[in-house]
Amino acid sequence: MLLALAACSAAYSLIAFYAVIRFLGGRRNIARLHAGSEPPVSLLKPLYGLDPELRANLESFCRQDYPAYEILFSVRDESDAAVAVVRRLEKDFPRVPMSLLLTGPPRYPNAKVHALEVLTEAAAHELLVINDSGVRAGPDYLRSVVRPFAESSTGLVTCIARSLPSRGFWSLLEALGINTQFNPGVLTAWLLLGMQFSIGKTMAIRKQLVRRLGGFGSLGSYLADDFVLGERVAKAGQTVVLSEMIPDNLLADAGMRGSLTHRLRWERSSRRSRPAGYVGQIFTHTLPLAVLAWCFAPPGSALASAIIAACLVTRLLLAWACAGLLLRDPTFRRFWWLLPVQDLVSFGVWLWGFFGREIVWRGARFRVQKGGTLASVSEPRP
Repeated sequence: MLLALAACSAAYSLIAFYAVIRFLGGRRNIARLHAGSEPPVSLLKPLYGLDPELRANLESFCRQDYPAYEILFSVRDESDAAVAVVRRLEKDFPRVPMSLLLTGPPRYPNAKVHALEVLTEAAAHELLVINDSGVRAGPDYLRSVVRPFAESSTGLVTCIARSLPSRGFWSLLEALGINTQFNPGVLTAWLLLGMQFSIGKTMAIRKQLVRRLGGFGSLGSYLADDFVLGERVAKAGQTVVLSEMIPDNLLADAGMRGSLTHRLRWERSSRRSRPAGYVGQIFTHTLPLAVLAWCFAPPGSALASAIIAACLVTRLLLAWACAGLLLRDPTFRRFWWLLPVQDLVSFGVWLWGFFGREIVWRGARFRVQKGGTLASVSEPRP
């Protein structure tokens, strides 16, 4: 059984490798196209505290090579440490229209959704571009993300991101996992099924479509609001486009406990939202399956040796193609030898995700219910 799982996992890695190569080729072709119309854009940035290098992240969006856009920031109240950063940006970039909104206490379990609801009401333009505070982009980001809206069938545009770690060891492992395991999974889904979900690092959508889908408030009970929004856009008959743009995403250094809590949060959310898909994630854990197969394989078995070797080769090939070739990830180039450690940690957290339903998010405890909605268990600690 283990050898069969390992063989299927090696086959998955080859499919994912092909998906990466296809996306890389398409990305180069799209980059040669001339830009179409450039409608005005409202860039929505919900903030909460001081993320790593927050000033540099936000500044990258003040330097966009785009004719007409505004930036709307939000915090819960004036005591938020991000307020000082935004006020400084307002002084340093007086020609960029930007505003800071105070949202007050969140109305939903997902506080980000409450912020998006407030920001959308204040947005001056029809086209909304949403990304997290940890995202940093080049000056052509908005132009690349907006380009697919030249097609009337485009409902939402999203992006994968190149995760960059802080100085901590666990942040490093998490970045390796996202760049060599999560992103190839996204590209495999894109290749086989088309995009039927979105990724929160970038979501571009028309305000009219948001209202037609029930508004951002209808996502307030979901942890994976980005996934659900993309799913609803696809079900409404609109196209979800995976943009060729790949921004950076800077990870916080939360230490071992914080990193494992973060990973477990998403694993339990995925299991409760898509149980069958969560079980299917076993095929993304190629190296751990190879280790298990090696432990239990009959001594001297040529078949076992061939399958285990195939697992090792295809896993490294996939990691090199996605992190090294597509993302040009400096972390992978320096620390590729830590990939087995990251894969074993990832496998352990995936197994852990089968047990329990509670998660910790920004100091508050929630229970993940069937379908991926949240029920509050405790309020956040001061």
